[in-house]
Amino acid sequence: MTLLTVGYTPSFLKRYKKLEPAFKEAVKKKIEEFRDRENHKKLDVHKLHGKYKDCHAFSIDYRNRVAFTYIDKNKVALLGVSDHDIYK
Repeated sequence: MTLLTVGYTPSFLKRYKKLEPAFKEAVKKKIEEFRDRENHKKLDVHKLHGKYKDCHAFSIDYRNRVAFTYIDKNKVALLGVSDHDIYK
């Protein structure tokens, strides 16, 4: 099993720092699950559209998402974490 390598952009880290502690833990757990491609269907990994057409996202919970972009086949950069306002 090959795990994805995850990098963090400054914009992701800025948003992450502002999260409530309990939600930070949930995000950390989902990122760890996301690293294993076998979990992508469960996390609802999906391609974005419009001005974010080069990006993807996965679910933290019903409302919140993490947006990311592929650097190469096995490496991603996390762009942000938020509710659907992340796309604005």
